[in-house]
Amino acid sequence: MRALVVGRFQPFHKGHLQAIKEVLSECDELVIVIGSAEESHTSRNPLTASERYQMIISSVPRKEHNRLHIIPVRDINRYAIWVNHIESYVPPFDVVFSNSPITRSLFSQVGYDVKRTKAYNLKQYNGSEIRRRIAEGGKWKHLVPVSVSLMIEELNLRERLRAAEGKASGGASRRSHVRR
Repeated sequence: MRALVVGRFQPFHKGHLQAIKEVLSECDELVIVIGSAEESHTSRNPLTASERYQMIISSVPRKEHNRLHIIPVRDINRYAIWVNHIESYVPPFDVVFSNSPITRSLFSQVGYDVKRTKAYNLKQYNGSEIRRRIAEGGKWKHLVPVSVSLMIEELNLRERLRAAEGKASGGASRRSHVRR
């Protein structure tokens, strides 16, 4: 049986890793869709698809790599054709694992078997919360696999997030120059 999981993985965290391990215990192969693959360097999507791919592959035990298909997919922002869009990028699959209500609904509507994974402390294992902590210099390393923590530091994600936030708010405040 081949399963499908869709996520943005911004960043890949321990909750994602536990869910993937859970799904791998129930299937032969797993297709991991990296959603919104075209997005990067924004406050909501600071990481590139390639960076997210590297975070996933470095976190999943090496012995499981031959059971994975990790595929970046651009977002089309049209729910009516989103499942068909995903299907056009990935190998056939039998079951979808998701805790997202919209993802569950869209795949169920077209006849897929959809299952939930266990919820792994959603308050902490939450991409938005982890990005906030990184940007503000808070404690976050315990929420991601060690390999991801090292990548985040190497990428200087804190500065990337702060720069993206500056763009979102119209840039840094500018000094007014007064002639004397």
